[in-house]
Amino acid sequence: MNERLDPPALHDGALRLDEWALLRAYGADAATFLQGQLTQDVAGLAIGQARLAGYCSAKGRLLASFVVWRIDGDSFGLLCSADIAAAVGKRLSMYVLRARCRIEDLSARWAVWGMAGAAVARGAGAALPAWRAEFREPAWSIGLPTVDGTARALCVQPAQAAPPVQPAVAAAAWQWLEVSAGVPRIVAATAEQFVPQMVNFELVGGVSFQKGCYPGQEVVARSQYRGTLKRRMHLFATSATAVPGMEVFHSDDAAQPAGMVVNAAPLADQVRLLAEVKLAALERGTLHLASPQGAVLQQLALPYAIPVPADA
Repeated sequence: MNERLDPPALHDGALRLDEWALLRAYGADAATFLQGQLTQDVAGLAIGQARLAGYCSAKGRLLASFVVWRIDGDSFGLLCSADIAAAVGKRLSMYVLRARCRIEDLSARWAVWGMAGAAVARGAGAALPAWRAEFREPAWSIGLPTVDGTARALCVQPAQAAPPVQPAVAAAAWQWLEVSAGVPRIVAATAEQFVPQMVNFELVGGVSFQKGCYPGQEVVARSQYRGTLKRRMHLFATSATAVPGMEVFHSDDAAQPAGMVVNAAPLADQVRLLAEVKLAALERGTLHLASPQGAVLQQLALPYAIPVPADA
């Protein structure tokens, strides 16, 4: 059940990612403000350094996931899913209060592109390590972890600028790489559904356990140190259409869902998806998409290890 499926051929190139949006936090207190709101040690970011970060509710559930980087001493870029950007920007602004910080939605003026393969070096001017953010007029390039040997990066540039590189890469191919990386992206359909560890957010560097408090921090810390986590995100393949928020069912329990789709990517005749599921549901039986009679999910290997629960 853990067989790794070889992905279809993926081409080098770039794709405009309309599903991504850009927020900017700036001002003398921007670093301090974000430090008190996000799961990441934002204050410790150097200029040109990027990280994953989560924004949680008071109950520790992810409202959003970000790729965040320090633009300069008092300014940070925050990339998130476009369908939650306006609500998340408004919510963050509500908590600024007297802090010298502003949250600005730049989505109408800046575009986000995905670059894959040799296109990363062409667009950034050189090979770009994961989580390195480099500015090359007029764009920022942010390195992402490679997937099956394929380099990836995000390019953030003015909306009217020409594509960062040619040729174009297929949307399905980019989504396939995104899902295969095992890094969750919170969208509107999954907002407030998961504590960070349920979607492996701490395993991919999205949570700092050495920083100070933020909304939901006690819940996140308790999930980490008490060993009570019973759900994790895994990589699957299936033959049926899948979308974020779709429920997953186990063959032995038709009465209630065993998990939820986080992200999904169709390519050729296969769909690859990330789904958060009960750990017990992986021990026997089969998992099915959307209903107990739905398409079977085949578990694949993630590019990182998931810790075994202490009571396993």
